[in-house]
Amino acid sequence: MTKAHDEIIRFIASGVTSQQVASFQPSVEVRDRVEMLIRKEKTDGLLPEEQRELDDYMRLEHLMRLAKAQARALIGRE
Repeated sequence: MTKAHDEIIRFIASGVTSQQVASFQPSVEVRDRVEMLIRKEKTDGLLPEEQRELDDYMRLEHLMRLAKAQARALIGRE
């Protein structure tokens, strides 16, 4: 499991509020790792395990965007 997966799982398991979901940001370490993978993908290419890691992160990012949109809608109804 990647650090990004671990962060998301811990975040969700902690019993978060809609406000916390709406304001969630990945750690600096995760952001730096993703930036490095994207740079490497564009220049040297990625190893298969690095490509899987980047693909997994992109799926997590999409999931969190959807969750944030839903959380903002819930906050707007409060």
